[in-house]
Amino acid sequence: MATATDTGTRTRKWRRYAVELLLFVVVIAGIRAWQQRDMVSGPAPLLQGTTLAGQHYRLQAQPPRPLLVHFWATWCPVCRAEQGSIAAFAQDDPAVITVAMQSGSPQQVAAYMKEQGVDFPVLNDADGSIARAWGVHAVPASFIIAPDGQIKFVEVGYTTGVGIRLRMWWAGL
Repeated sequence: MATATDTGTRTRKWRRYAVELLLFVVVIAGIRAWQQRDMVSGPAPLLQGTTLAGQHYRLQAQPPRPLLVHFWATWCPVCRAEQGSIAAFAQDDPAVITVAMQSGSPQQVAAYMKEQGVDFPVLNDADGSIARAWGVHAVPASFIIAPDGQIKFVEVGYTTGVGIRLRMWWAGL
């Protein structure tokens, strides 16, 4: 039979766990809010240029279906960990454009992609001007644009392929 002391100790222990969990959630939410502080919301800004493959790209004001705009960099270890998910998603769904932020010349970015064995459409943002227009300070950063042209989701940091697919599906509803 449990004594009153045992019950009180267990209660204090669970309260401490709850407070620690709450503190963890608040810290993570604060970090995410700080990372996303300047990122655009509402209508998607202009995005145009020539991909590494030599094709002209221009973001439609109202894409026919949800679109992923993904910012990454060759020097980013988190981007490297995530690039397989982005490549797999881009292979399954052509509604993807990526932006290589401050990663060197188009030739350097293309060489990096070949070395890594990934293939997805890339606009090179060597000077960071596209990233500034979108308010991107940290990579990886993903924007999901709904068919009405509005940014529905913004993510900074690692995201899974399942997470991307769920957000894309949700933006299409």
